[in-house]
Amino acid sequence: MTHVGGEWFEISRPPYAPVDRRWETALAERLPPDPAHAFGSFENTLCGIELPGIGPSDYLWLPEHLNACGACREAAVVIDERWPRELRDDHARISIAKRLAK
Repeated sequence: MTHVGGEWFEISRPPYAPVDRRWETALAERLPPDPAHAFGSFENTLCGIELPGIGPSDYLWLPEHLNACGACREAAVVIDERWPRELRDDHARISIAKRLAK
């Protein structure tokens, strides 16, 4: 994901967030509450369920809960492992505007 804005229309990546603070619980009329799925994007869960109107709820999806979808948990771990370790703190944002200024 890329954020655009700030001074000089800075383009930067969002800060790292651990698995238990990154996704909201998915919510849809035809999606049963158990197991709890993580909302991915564009009407999909992290495990690949696609339903019209699926979206994020107001609540975080917690992978350690007993009712958390195992396939969503596996996908979350894979995604988390892709984030470089050296870019996991708040000061590790990459700014294209700052790179161009050099």
